[in-house]
Amino acid sequence: MSASLHPDPAAIARTMARADAARDERSGRKSRGRRTLRAAYDAAQTTDDNSRHWQWADSLSADAAARPAVRKALRERARYEAANNSYAAGIIATIANDTIGSGPRLQLSTGDETLDEFLEQRWAEWTRAVRLDQKLRTARAAKVVDGEVFLHAVTNGRLTTPAKLDVVLSECDHFTLPWDAAFDRDTTDGILLDDDGNPLRYTRLRQHPGQTLYGADPFAYDELPAENIVHLYTASRPEQHRGVSELAPTLSLFAELRRYRAAVVAAAETGAELAGVMKTAGPAVNADDEETPEAMEAIPIEKRSLLTLPEGWDISQLKAEQPTTTFDGFVRALLNEIGRCLNMPLNITTANSGGYNYASGKLDSMIWRRTIDIERRLIESVALDKIFAWWLAETALVGLEQVDSELAAAARRGVTPPHSWFWDGFQHADPQKEGLGQQLRLQNNTTTLAAEFAREGVDWQVALRQRARELKLMAELGITPAAPAPAPAASPDPAAAPAAEAEHPQDDPTLE
Repeated sequence: MSASLHPDPAAIARTMARADAARDERSGRKSRGRRTLRAAYDAAQTTDDNSRHWQWADSLSADAAARPAVRKALRERARYEAANNSYAAGIIATIANDTIGSGPRLQLSTGDETLDEFLEQRWAEWTRAVRLDQKLRTARAAKVVDGEVFLHAVTNGRLTTPAKLDVVLSECDHFTLPWDAAFDRDTTDGILLDDDGNPLRYTRLRQHPGQTLYGADPFAYDELPAENIVHLYTASRPEQHRGVSELAPTLSLFAELRRYRAAVVAAAETGAELAGVMKTAGPAVNADDEETPEAMEAIPIEKRSLLTLPEGWDISQLKAEQPTTTFDGFVRALLNEIGRCLNMPLNITTANSGGYNYASGKLDSMIWRRTIDIERRLIESVALDKIFAWWLAETALVGLEQVDSELAAAARRGVTPPHSWFWDGFQHADPQKEGLGQQLRLQNNTTTLAAEFAREGVDWQVALRQRARELKLMAELGITPAAPAPAPAASPDPAAAPAAEAEHPQDDPTLE
């Protein structure tokens, strides 16, 4: 390591002291007896102990740190772990399933309920035809592994819906600039930006760099306008224009987990293959007896038999030392560290809530649900709103004009009406306690039916209309609906509560 990169702190201090003395001498002041405050951060000091740890620290920009070669190496290793590590595959599947679920549902608020219902139904038919929910789950999984994913609009004449719009997924490998054009324009690895940093065009290779097709030009590419592209990624730094694998901090941990497991299995197999060890305090070989075993010689043992040993020899059985008692603790600690960078609690990472009670499980899941909500908002703003604008503009050409000419004209300009998205809710571990808490919030006017139905991923208007139809039919059939649950009793004074109850907050039915 060069001295110029890591100068001696003591030498720096001496140089600064001489500079202060020279400045004082020029100004006519005496420096004798004067103390100068030297404030510093411990982590900013370079010492023999920490120089090796910080040797790869740099001051590169976000795009320079995530240059194509770095992103390529990270996503290749992340794909390898996802294909060969069951924990990695399970974590990725859980993230995709919990985030997307059965897919988002559209709710319009144009003020015309008939028009809203018409468009919502047409949207649902189109999403089923193009399998949008499946594509979004694949996109979310690709974002975890690769760090980014691209979706672009195409025309699919084989669709049975009036709108022939389709959405195509592309791996991030496609979006780069061929080497022969790399110096012709100012781009960020295939993204042409304007002066304000907004994407203008994307360069997409027609052939995947990892695929070899005879006769195809590996450098052929298309330039796609930014308004036809959805680039889904999470920027962890300002001025970052490409995504980095979300598994990047965990790749070495996944490797350690697999190596440790393999080492434990190998040790256990080695111990199981040796039935025992024969030892003697005397000479290892009796020259007069040809049947005396030699050192390190393997001797077959017949099943269900008694053995006699040569004089002076003893036999002992190996003790099973593997797997060690710390194996489970090590695996859980490592998986806890892996899940931390993904905001995934241990019981979700391992798909095992053994040892959890209701309160601890709910507290842990709150972090995870918040992460899911934030990711859904990102997908809404970056992907769904744009895809909905594509679909509405396409629908304006195939019948929307006859339904609402003003809305059709706005759709052709890319303007969408007020709308919101509904996602699947989370199942509750204890529906009775959750229902009681919901009842309390409604009685205290601290929530609304719309908010409570939204927690379940249900449109409250649709649910209430359906419930009204059910009650009407039940009245016609003479069926008495179930009586509502009685109001919960007032909570006792915590100061008067027994100590045993205070120690178990998980038993509180209003716990939220």
